[in-house]
Amino acid sequence: MPALRTALLQSSGELGDVAANLKILDEAAGRAAAAGAGLLLAPELFLTGYAIGADMARLAEPADGPSARAVAAIAVRHGLAVGYGYPERDTEQHGVLYNAAQLIGADGEPLARYRKTHLFGDFELKWFTPGDTPVVQAELDGLTVGMMICYDVEFPENVRAHALAGTDLLLVPTALMHPAEVVPLSVVPVRAFENQLYIAYANRTGPEGDFEFVGLSTLAGPDGTARARAGRAEDLVLGDVDPALLAASRQENPYLRDRRPGLYGSLV
Repeated sequence: MPALRTALLQSSGELGDVAANLKILDEAAGRAAAAGAGLLLAPELFLTGYAIGADMARLAEPADGPSARAVAAIAVRHGLAVGYGYPERDTEQHGVLYNAAQLIGADGEPLARYRKTHLFGDFELKWFTPGDTPVVQAELDGLTVGMMICYDVEFPENVRAHALAGTDLLLVPTALMHPAEVVPLSVVPVRAFENQLYIAYANRTGPEGDFEFVGLSTLAGPDGTARARAGRAEDLVLGDVDPALLAASRQENPYLRDRRPGLYGSLV
């Protein structure tokens, strides 16, 4: 099975301007496709911006809303899958918002929809309801792809649940702030190693309202190394998710085989 070239868009886009952010995503998708990518991942809340305050409720859309249809058109136009973050309005529960992410296939069809389960800080707790489905997966080019958002990946149990469910590539749209650089530099590669999967971690960058995002978007491999990593500036970085490397690494690494779940009851 060939490697899946994966592009990470490191950008904070235009604050509160969905149309402008869709244009940025479209341009990035064109560049990624020209470089042979089959998947583009954008950051957390990319379509609207993160620090938009009361505009969060105004700009939130249903999972199948007009922005989702626009992203589907981008995916089809450039022939690659697109993952992105956005604020989701629940159409069945009036006023309920989720910090959400969606993966749309190259044919424009939705593959996976995820709601952030671990909300970070007072800002997110004010605007969002936590999701309650920890493992969301889809099949993409022969790989089992999972989704979570930013803070979720910092909980070992979350990523281990994906490993046990067979996730090969974990997509993590992110809005990581200073001074938490340790997460992309150390935590994400360790999570990939201890769970024997790839992690694609696409971050925002630069100042935004009261926040300062640190960039350092990373594609981490099951060998615990950064297969691709951005700096602090806006960027589009590419790396390969290699099924052969993944299979070889899983054969050599005994963590999942040597687990003793009967000893871990106190964890839950």
